[in-house]
Amino acid sequence: MDPWLLISIALGLAMDAFAVAIGTSIVLVRVTPRQRFRLAFHFGLFQAMMPVIGWAAGSTVEGAINAWDHWVAFGLLAFIGTRSIVQSFRHRSEEQGPVDPTRGASLVVLSVATSIDALAVGLSFGVLGVAIWTPALVIGLVAAAMTLLGIALGSRLGALFGRRMEAVGGLVLLLIGAQILWEHLAR
Repeated sequence: MDPWLLISIALGLAMDAFAVAIGTSIVLVRVTPRQRFRLAFHFGLFQAMMPVIGWAAGSTVEGAINAWDHWVAFGLLAFIGTRSIVQSFRHRSEEQGPVDPTRGASLVVLSVATSIDALAVGLSFGVLGVAIWTPALVIGLVAAAMTLLGIALGSRLGALFGRRMEAVGGLVLLLIGAQILWEHLAR
């Protein structure tokens, strides 16, 4: 596979992770090195694993996944985004701090939501007979790097505008989910 084509695919797949990282870091306001690592590692790992899973599944399930992948991504992002918006309006003591979407089920949900398209790419690679290991590695590394870039940008925005940016971060996640849904339904 042409290296420039592979990097272009990886960047395209990483845009959801980048945007979600911005929204997540806005919610957190101050992002610790541990939270940066967790988000970048998980987004990169899921982005690398999903093409391998899709490639292994082959063309037998391609039609079924393409029929609902956008709904799954929308639902997951809408759930996390709505939760962030609701949390931004709840009264919390200063000791509590914001909900941490880089932990537990929220982290898994965000990781799956940002990597569903990579599953479809893996299916395509399987159908085309493309070897998967190098593309999966490149896709994962690019997603991790774009996640770190998104965190840096979102952290600055969160620090500038304060706690109410949590609602903005949730809105960003909702809009990303709506965009994914729109792109697939408009085809």
